[in-house]
Amino acid sequence: MSETRTLRIDIWSDVMCPWCLVGWGSLQKGLAQLEGEIEADIRWHAFELNPDMAPEGEERTAHIARKYGTTTEQSKAVQGRMREAAENAGVSLDYEGGDPEPTGMMWNTFAAHKLLTWAGEEHGPQRQTALKLALFRAHFNHRRALGDDAVLLDIAEEEGFDRTAARAALASEELAHKVRAEERAAWDLNITGVPAMVVENKFMIPGAQPAEAYADALRRVAEKTAA
Repeated sequence: MSETRTLRIDIWSDVMCPWCLVGWGSLQKGLAQLEGEIEADIRWHAFELNPDMAPEGEERTAHIARKYGTTTEQSKAVQGRMREAAENAGVSLDYEGGDPEPTGMMWNTFAAHKLLTWAGEEHGPQRQTALKLALFRAHFNHRRALGDDAVLLDIAEEEGFDRTAARAALASEELAHKVRAEERAAWDLNITGVPAMVVENKFMIPGAQPAEAYADALRRVAEKTAA
């Protein structure tokens, strides 16, 4: 029986991006199809969908309509298709908190990316992924204000990170430069939309794909990179 291969997957993503959560869910389903054959070493990298977003954020439906030049009704239809895709991927974009339901918002995510970069550097890829998924839940399922540093620190603490260290990360100019470097790297790789997954530093899988597509792509990469 052949040994399980571990493939490195670098994912450029934004926690505001519903397709990034859909892509993650589909990737997990694809990896489940490859159980015993291929495992993934996943690292997350910064990509801001809205780098110029104001600190007060913007209502989600209005934001989609403005950004893509659609009507409010078309924007709501797009969100409906996203929810269906999420369900197929085994993830949820639906609000799961109590009443009254908060307004769905879009936020500036630069600070969130600083926390994620810090988590990966200081605590490793698995802990970074745990924080990434917590930020997805906070945004989509609980509608927390991810543009607020205090909220980000609460989420980090809830995930077992030291709050004082996380606060220092948010204040770090060095981490700010690292986030900017990751964003420049995305442009150097011609990544203009997310999610974008780079397998073994050379094979790109763009966009949110079906589980079978991820499984097939990873199997092909494993074959091409076999020793």
